[in-house]
Amino acid sequence: MNQPVDETMSSGETSPGNDGGDAGYLAMREKVKGSNIDETTLLATDYLNHFNEIVMLLEMIPDMPDMLDEVKEWQPKSYSDHFRDSTIAEKDLAIEAYDYVPSIYREPFEQTVEQINAMIASTVQRLEKNIAAGDTDVLRANVETLSRLIQRLMDMASAIMHGSAKTMDQSEIDILLGE
Repeated sequence: MNQPVDETMSSGETSPGNDGGDAGYLAMREKVKGSNIDETTLLATDYLNHFNEIVMLLEMIPDMPDMLDEVKEWQPKSYSDHFRDSTIAEKDLAIEAYDYVPSIYREPFEQTVEQINAMIASTVQRLEKNIAAGDTDVLRANVETLSRLIQRLMDMASAIMHGSAKTMDQSEIDILLGE
């Protein structure tokens, strides 16, 4: 999974993770030039705004526990769904380009997104128990620790979006959580 990635591809080279010359990938690389979509991975970091929203809400909970209701309303969104609902100018291009994301990036990206979604769900359950127990010190510590872990996963997703194929596996996450 931790494959080295050559980030120096010229427009005449084949896409990483694809067999032979993928004309669709190469054409899409040209199409996204000058946009906020990475020309190598064909991924747009605007997707991470979906997770930034929930992290911001989570971090408000220690001072405003009633924010938990709003946090619980948050739902995971696929990459395409996020852009369908987005107001950014290049949303249609981001959706179109996603079909051409090379597997060397798409697979670790999707795995990382699944880890983020699972971590958020687990965090909400844990914080709900902390609030119910009235343990504000533990609540504050959990928000800080779990928000940092979610942010670390988001940083990994961002790195993948910019050409890294490194991810964390579940055992690494469990170690960080002390489980």
